[in-house]
Amino acid sequence: MKVADLKRGPFEGSVEGEITELEEPKKITTKFGKQLTVANGLLKDDSGEIKLALWNEDATKFAAGDKVKITNGWVSEFQDELKVSSGRNGTIEKI
Repeated sequence: MKVADLKRGPFEGSVEGEITELEEPKKITTKFGKQLTVANGLLKDDSGEIKLALWNEDATKFAAGDKVKITNGWVSEFQDELKVSSGRNGTIEKI
């Protein structure tokens, strides 16, 4: 699957790309009072690019320039922009 094929919601299969930008991880508090860590960035392949969210332990595992594979992930939409993450049931790994 390519970045350009990603649509809002869960996806089965995998997408591979390079992290071209990655912000420093930051701590946030959910509306339910839970503390999480997130690092936002960009994931790019030969079809395009998409925003990327790395959550909790994944937020410190990766750096700009890493090539990664997200399997069975999740795509959210905010202000007409798509953002991919591994979601609750997916995985992200360095390749």
